[in-house]
Amino acid sequence: MTRRLSLVAGTIAIIVAQASTLPIAQERPTLDAATLQRIRSEGTERSQAMVAFDQFVTVIGPRLAGSPEYKKAAEWARTTLQSWGLAGAQLEPWEFGRGWALDRLVVELVEPRYLPLNAYAEAWSTSTSGEIVAVPVFVGGKPLADLNAMRDKLRGAIVLSQPLVTSFVREDRLQPTASDTPVRIGAPPMPRQGSQAGATAQQISQLLREAGAGAILRSSAGEHGTAFVLGSDRGENAQPSIVLTAEHYNMVARMVDRGIPVKLRVHMQTRFLTADTKSYNVVAEIPGTDAAVRDEVVLLGAHLDSWHTGTGATDNADGSAAVMEAMRILKAIGARPRRTIRVALWGGEEEGLLGSKAYATAHYAGDANKAARDKVAAYLNLDPGMGPIYGWYMENMAPAKVIFDRLAEPLKEIGVRRNVEAGIGNTDHLSFRAVGIPGFNAVQDYASYDVRTHHTNVDTYERIREEDLKQNAIVLAWYALNLATTDEKLPRPQPAGATPGR
Repeated sequence: MTRRLSLVAGTIAIIVAQASTLPIAQERPTLDAATLQRIRSEGTERSQAMVAFDQFVTVIGPRLAGSPEYKKAAEWARTTLQSWGLAGAQLEPWEFGRGWALDRLVVELVEPRYLPLNAYAEAWSTSTSGEIVAVPVFVGGKPLADLNAMRDKLRGAIVLSQPLVTSFVREDRLQPTASDTPVRIGAPPMPRQGSQAGATAQQISQLLREAGAGAILRSSAGEHGTAFVLGSDRGENAQPSIVLTAEHYNMVARMVDRGIPVKLRVHMQTRFLTADTKSYNVVAEIPGTDAAVRDEVVLLGAHLDSWHTGTGATDNADGSAAVMEAMRILKAIGARPRRTIRVALWGGEEEGLLGSKAYATAHYAGDANKAARDKVAAYLNLDPGMGPIYGWYMENMAPAKVIFDRLAEPLKEIGVRRNVEAGIGNTDHLSFRAVGIPGFNAVQDYASYDVRTHHTNVDTYERIREEDLKQNAIVLAWYALNLATTDEKLPRPQPAGATPGR
């Protein structure tokens, strides 16, 4: 503890010494222990993080891109940020495409016994042609030639489209801040199922579409009732596609394999939403106070959209609530950043970083936006993981790591550990790095994240702790305010293409 306090004191002394050499006329705030204590007190004693989190998760629920629920969440965030005194709170529209809604889903075992099955519609699936009660047809793992020979049996049928699930997601990604030993960054790959001799998923999908299958059932590699469920708009190629939990899928498939007389009842009703094909990013800001640099910007962001089977608690209501709370804290303590601090909540991240890409393209990409791009000092993102912020992925940018390491020292007593040299893919900071803006994502906890909550039916309220949201907001507020105040410039990345998905 003595060593830690001495490091904190040394860091504060450096900051104070640097600030004392600045011209008095610029009135630059000294980011010392008192500033951090005000941030911590406000963020601990008067936190509103759970208010935002509860609104997104309990009141609104799943926030699938293009849905009325997403729009409701975005409007609530804009109104709330405005009520906290932030400037320019608004929704920025961008073209997304048609939305999707699920009105009904029934998947039941009706013979030789009754059992409701744990099942979830893939997003942008079409409806079944009414209720289907039939013996399921199992095609998982079969060669393409065998499937072509079964075409007549597939028309209007309930199809078990995958092999039995025998390999499960049982390990979370390693925590990169736990030691100095480099680890693989990012989510573990999904395990493969079945034989290489079977038809590919793409071949099966095309054949089932051509054959006119009535309902397509598949599973995922989750266990203990966990289902990984995504979806995409396939336009005219959309099919009625349903994910069963592995245990229920395997149970039915084994019964079919043993010749036990099985019947299922399947009925799904969905709608495509075309009245509003826009999605919306939420933006608001605390204007800078230094005439020399107030048109420069530190961006703080998270994605507000989610998948549709859980309530998007860890992915990413917690991140959205934390970045909003960080801005509330700074406004509440009367922070006067030299540069503008802007918060953004993105839509369409789950479909390929679409909202942040639209924003970065509109405001910062290309020669016409060079001046605006050069004035973005940094983008800080909060997305993959849950729990405390342990540090930042530094994208192999050593000069930036020096600055981030110094800012981390006073935060170690609230759980910040270390910043890691590596970068992380597949989240919104890549949209900004792609156009040459220094963007970074926080390192959080991954315990039960990859095996249980990430893109699943159990990404729910129970996964999040209030104390973690408070810590997240304090860390974000401290970093944003420092980067909006310092004279130091972060290095600019070479523009590169952002990677969709996660």
